[in-house]
Amino acid sequence: MNSFPKCTLVTPTYNWPEALELLLLSIKDQTYLPNEVIVADDGSKEETTALIKKFQSEFPIPLIHVWHEDNGNQKPKIMNKAIAQAKYDYIIEIDGDIIMHKNFVKDHLKYAKKGQYLFGSRVNIQKSILATIFKNKITNFNIFSKGIKKRLRTLRIPVFMRFEKEHHIISKKLRGCNMSFWREDFIKINGFNEGLVGWGVDDSEMIQRLHNIGIVGKRLKHTGIAFHIYHKEQDKSHIALNNALEDEVREKKIKFIDKGINQYLN
Repeated sequence: MNSFPKCTLVTPTYNWPEALELLLLSIKDQTYLPNEVIVADDGSKEETTALIKKFQSEFPIPLIHVWHEDNGNQKPKIMNKAIAQAKYDYIIEIDGDIIMHKNFVKDHLKYAKKGQYLFGSRVNIQKSILATIFKNKITNFNIFSKGIKKRLRTLRIPVFMRFEKEHHIISKKLRGCNMSFWREDFIKINGFNEGLVGWGVDDSEMIQRLHNIGIVGKRLKHTGIAFHIYHKEQDKSHIALNNALEDEVREKKIKFIDKGINQYLN
């Protein structure tokens, strides 16, 4: 028997049910299932609700839909609301445009360790094959698959993890679409910062505060494999504001922000 921690898989989504469907199908195909899945819905329309209801009727584990009204990009807020409802000790965070390798959850849990968080990379699924993967509901990819970039990242070689060292500062390879952490650590720093504006920086700013309380990172190299579905880049016109906030958190070693998950905890 393994001794994996119990975990909640959390994914944000916004008005892209085609991508969410492939994500949910890839969860059903996991060799080791999370204990629950929470979809953190930042105000999607009825199509997303209908899709989740359809999956809930046949899903092998609890599938929870946390929704709030659409008021622009409020990813930090909806993620805080979702993680506040999480029942389990370990949180695996992905994005709503991710398709997981069948051993994705197993890899995150195998390498979970107190005092650290994990982060993995992603293989990029190109625009040219989107129609095909959505039509045929394709969730399995390998190094020879058509229409992918960074294809060496498809190779799952767990032996590489023997040589991975801890990261005491944020890695440039950190991606919020593929990371995991302890819920108690997340609560200690008050979760995601709802003072950030629009898209971007929310994951790295949160991780910086984890570093500020002494949590270290570890990269999942050739494990925890995720496939990222192509989409247009988000509006980055405000990104300088968020970068300035993150710089302040790093320079002043800020550990706790005012507007975070504590608003939603019982």
